[in-house]
Amino acid sequence: MTGPEDEGRGAGSGAAWGTRPSGARQLSAHAPIEAIVVAAGSSLRMGGLDKLDADLAGRSVLRRSIEALAEAGVEKIAVVTSPARIPEVAAAGWLPDAVVAIVAGGERRQESVAAGVAALAETTAPSDDPVILVHDAARPLVTPTLVRAVAQATLANGAAIPVLPVTETLKRLEGDWVSETVDRTSVVAAQTPQGVRRSVLERAYAMFPPDGAENWTDEASLLEACTIAVHVIPGEATNLKVTVPADLERARAILDPTRAADLPPARVGLGVDSHPFGPGDSLVLGGVRIDGVPRLVGHSDGDVALHAVADALLGAMGMGDLGRAFPADSRTPAGIDSRLMLVSVADRVREAGWRPANVDVTIVAARPRMSELLPQMGAIIAEAIGVDAAAVNVKASTGNLIGPEGMGRSVSASAVVMVVRAGVASAPRTGAEPGES
Repeated sequence: MTGPEDEGRGAGSGAAWGTRPSGARQLSAHAPIEAIVVAAGSSLRMGGLDKLDADLAGRSVLRRSIEALAEAGVEKIAVVTSPARIPEVAAAGWLPDAVVAIVAGGERRQESVAAGVAALAETTAPSDDPVILVHDAARPLVTPTLVRAVAQATLANGAAIPVLPVTETLKRLEGDWVSETVDRTSVVAAQTPQGVRRSVLERAYAMFPPDGAENWTDEASLLEACTIAVHVIPGEATNLKVTVPADLERARAILDPTRAADLPPARVGLGVDSHPFGPGDSLVLGGVRIDGVPRLVGHSDGDVALHAVADALLGAMGMGDLGRAFPADSRTPAGIDSRLMLVSVADRVREAGWRPANVDVTIVAARPRMSELLPQMGAIIAEAIGVDAAAVNVKASTGNLIGPEGMGRSVSASAVVMVVRAGVASAPRTGAEPGES
């Protein structure tokens, strides 16, 4: 995003080490929002390819990562990269006005981040206590929505990171042998950007200087060692990290789903469900339990989002509807977890020789606010039907004060799904386990 015309890069902006004025709009009025893009890696596992220069639908990996932060409203960005790359980045015509510094990184990630912190400090008043977002340049598909969510969570909590639930079964090894199964109940995968107030980071640096003997794989691990609490929010399944060449192909497929050649025969189904709010507590929506919000009335847990997906799968297969599959009587346990219903429907689809390919869900509700929960809902739906999380899209609308949803009296959801013939390349379904959320 661009700033005022008199704040352009100008003739002196190509200097590798100077700072540049920022024209980005403010993300929050409560504190400055700044970011460090860590781009000093060596791409050792990319088979000779520099991943930051790799093309993704017309833009490089590095460009996408930087522009996502600027589009989110980050006011100042410091890019930390290798000394050899500095002139190239500084001269890039696409560089957003929010980029105020381009500096050389260190031997370790923590030293590179510290260089970015120092560069930003030169452009910020000493009395300010900005939110600093640290983002891996190798995560080019991060959305402005996630960037803003991390920033707001950091404002509220001092430090915050996005995470995703771990759905695979984890094993601990001893040599080439399995020693035990790791309980994944409280295990998550951390992503970036990771946010921290500068004052909090300075406290951590006082205890463990960046040039010290300790090695930190991310900012959260440093704060953990200092017993500084780190808040978590749902991450995004599409916010992948480009580490090996196959990751680039995954990113390209996400950006352009039509890349898949020889698409198999497909069927499409539409599902719709709506429930009014009831007297009970703890709304369940998209598999996520939301405390403090009234429960939806229904024979099951009332999860209209999962009901819509299940109904769409049944419709695509010509298998009737959810009411016939799970009658609202004694044949269906009262209060049943809708994930179990969705898993059962997905199993029926596979038993018929087909498999879910992708899902698009729309939730209409004036309450609650759920923008931060949508990625988690998508991950839960993906696990239940046995697809990659990138194949599930969940979005929401407030209803614009129209109808019972817009007036806050009910919640509705619609889903469009595509199913394709099952083949040898399809992944086995992992399913959802009762009690997970």
